[in-house]
Amino acid sequence: MHTQAKRQPGWQDSEKTSGTLLPVIEIIPESCYDNPVWKGLGYFARDLLVYGLILFGLASTDHILLLIPLWVLSGFAVSALFIVGHDAAHAALFKSKRINGVIGRLAMLPSLHIFEAWVLGHNRIHHAHTVRQGMDFVWHPLTPTEFEALSPAAKRMHKIEWSSAGTGIYYLREIWWRKMVFFTPPKKWVRRIQRDSWIVRGFALVATATLFTLGWSQYGSLLGAFWLWCKLLVIPFVLFCYVIGWVVHVHHISETIQWRKRKEWTKYQGQMEGTTILHAPAWLNFFVHWIFVHVPHHVDMRIPMYKLKEASESIIEHFPGVIEERPLRLRDFVKNAKACKLYDFEAGEWLTYKEAAEMVSQKTATAA
Repeated sequence: MHTQAKRQPGWQDSEKTSGTLLPVIEIIPESCYDNPVWKGLGYFARDLLVYGLILFGLASTDHILLLIPLWVLSGFAVSALFIVGHDAAHAALFKSKRINGVIGRLAMLPSLHIFEAWVLGHNRIHHAHTVRQGMDFVWHPLTPTEFEALSPAAKRMHKIEWSSAGTGIYYLREIWWRKMVFFTPPKKWVRRIQRDSWIVRGFALVATATLFTLGWSQYGSLLGAFWLWCKLLVIPFVLFCYVIGWVVHVHHISETIQWRKRKEWTKYQGQMEGTTILHAPAWLNFFVHWIFVHVPHHVDMRIPMYKLKEASESIIEHFPGVIEERPLRLRDFVKNAKACKLYDFEAGEWLTYKEAAEMVSQKTATAA
């Protein structure tokens, strides 16, 4: 088994706060909540321009050596717009609820996300119950016993989705399809989610019709029309799923992050110890808007994306040793993806499939 990595002295600061986040929120400077309209609109306009230029580039070439880098950039460009929408969904980007709603819905269209469904699943569930057993559905780990009860096909799918190459498949199936498209919302959310669902469907239909028409005009065939549709809409969306799936994985899946039983969980533990602060290079922050500075975002969702770094400095200063802070490294993601497959909630430890199988065998032998 993997020994749960220990944080520095200050790990038990949750006892001093009685499990609440109020002492943390109180030390965040007021300046971290400044969100002028011009700044939010500026980021939205910039990301929209970049997205449009990349689509123009994709429409203008079929050369594979140009398509590949443009597709990669398209995945990041859709992610950039999505993160702007994500901030608006938190009511962090603007003070106006109306402007947050309009910009949030527009920014989430290229990623085909239903705004109100995202608000429900992300704000009300994931943020309210981060790394809490049976509550937080985002990258929620199975126990060894739960994994053994799966069908052979489900086990194979789990191994694919929980591999370092499977984050996009996980996000597409588990988050987007099951929690965004094909799910039954609570009654009081039905109207809002249905309305936003029709907005996304309308966008998808108009975009599809437009691209098929342009593709037929450009290539003179149905196959060419289909190719343009895939090139400008489908492939950027799939690559977005890989980018955002990876982003969410590194936020909450690590040998140093402990998931907790429902009754043992506190808000302080979930938000201060259930995610990380990762220092990304400037080129990446251009697209992801400092989202890897994730602890302050979980402490208080009202902090706009461009103020997360300032808020993190105050939190680290006042709660030394509590936050996991390190550079963003691909090797850490690959290492955690190999080590963190299943979870033993009794011991608070991550397990590989091999370790989990040994645990189940031992329990079976003991019971016999």
